[in-house]
Amino acid sequence: MLMQQDSASIVIKQPKKSPLFLRMIVLVFAMVCGLYICSVCLKQFSFQTAQLVPNPVGSHSSHVLTRIHYPKPQTFNRAECGHNPVRFFVILSMQRSGSGWFETLLNSHDNVSSNGEIFSVLERRKNVSSIVETLDRVYNLDWFTSASKNECSAAIGFKWMLNQGLLANHVEIVDYFNRRGVSAIFLFRRNPLRRMVSLLANSYDRYAKLLNGTHKSHVHSPEEADALSRYKPVINSTSLIHDLQETESLAAKALEYFNTTRHMVVFYEDLITNRTRLKEVQEFLSIPVKDLSSRQVKIHRGDLSDHIKNWEDINKTLNGTEYEKFLRADY
Repeated sequence: MLMQQDSASIVIKQPKKSPLFLRMIVLVFAMVCGLYICSVCLKQFSFQTAQLVPNPVGSHSSHVLTRIHYPKPQTFNRAECGHNPVRFFVILSMQRSGSGWFETLLNSHDNVSSNGEIFSVLERRKNVSSIVETLDRVYNLDWFTSASKNECSAAIGFKWMLNQGLLANHVEIVDYFNRRGVSAIFLFRRNPLRRMVSLLANSYDRYAKLLNGTHKSHVHSPEEADALSRYKPVINSTSLIHDLQETESLAAKALEYFNTTRHMVVFYEDLITNRTRLKEVQEFLSIPVKDLSSRQVKIHRGDLSDHIKNWEDINKTLNGTEYEKFLRADY
């Protein structure tokens, strides 16, 4: 009986939790919260310092972001425009593809400086070091041409023909473009036969100088255009299909080499027939969209049959081939 009373009087108490253990729990929780907050802050900071802008829709770019820069030129002071961001671009094209006209359109924008065909000078493209040195001068705003609006430029670039060391040094140039955030605008012609007419006519005028003893690659009046268009080149019909294939192959190779860069593809014919493409170009460069204009006048207008001396041979050569469409296409 006594043993039953003693066992009933025994109370089993729960052990007290150690204050040190509770403090450890609080400390771990605080550390986890702190790490989370720091990670969020770091992400926001890195986004702001990278200064990236979304890539516009329809740019056909493999990169979704474009970089902005704040150049510090050695040759002048940007003054109050020093805080204005600048984007880097380049027009990649072939001779007589409308790049001169396209560049004048861009340069009619208050905030664009496109500095012409700078690598037409052999010295500037003799090796990779010369190319990089030239690129650095352009993108640092230390390159001066009649198109320069360097102090307050929002987009700075130039024209680069595919046969001016571009493809021969494409590995290093692609690396440079990606490293420095250069956006590429490919400008091609849908109708390479018309480009061929323009090439031959321009080559002839270099020596003939049909405009009062002066050679002009581009003209600014209908009268000058008519004078130059009177010359009708003879196209080699024997090598014509091969020449057209070579042009297509060159464009395809350029697109393949520069596929990893931020880029868009524009066709000369589309710019003429659909001016919304100019709007898309400006959006691609992330500059204010404005009406762009050029004083240049097209030289070879109308049917191709009016501009090729041996038209019958050319017509016969291309009829029934994949290039037949070029015979009647406008522009």
